[in-house]
Amino acid sequence: MMKLVVLTGLAAALMACGGEKKAGGADSTAAAAPAAAPAAPATGATHDVNMVLEGTTYKFVPNELSIKVGDKVVFHNVSGGPHNVKFWPDSIPAGAKEVIEPQLKDEIESLSSALLVDPNATLEISFAGAPAGEYKFTCTPHMAMSMHGKITVTP
Repeated sequence: MMKLVVLTGLAAALMACGGEKKAGGADSTAAAAPAAAPAAPATGATHDVNMVLEGTTYKFVPNELSIKVGDKVVFHNVSGGPHNVKFWPDSIPAGAKEVIEPQLKDEIESLSSALLVDPNATLEISFAGAPAGEYKFTCTPHMAMSMHGKITVTP
């Protein structure tokens, strides 16, 4: 049975590699112009934000960051977790929710990422296509302890 499957696969591959010849003996694939490679998307810089507990203080380090449209921010659960990132809906530019929300897997609520429980776990947010402006955020479990931050996105 295995030989039959292998032989069938080889026959299909050979038939696919064949091809009709055009008049004059030219192979149909040779006449086609090579397809242009798609342009690689522009990638911006990567910025790191650590989520930490220092003494009795929970904080994002840095808690304020300026980036450009197209950059990405990687949040790292360093200590004192679990942590997450929750963007305030009334403190982000119009149209930002549509860029950010699809990147937040297993959201706790709208614009709120899942908890990063494991040490060194990360959450990556790309600001490609994001509108310029201020993006205020917090860590839901440590919101009452003033674990807040702000990302300013510039064109």
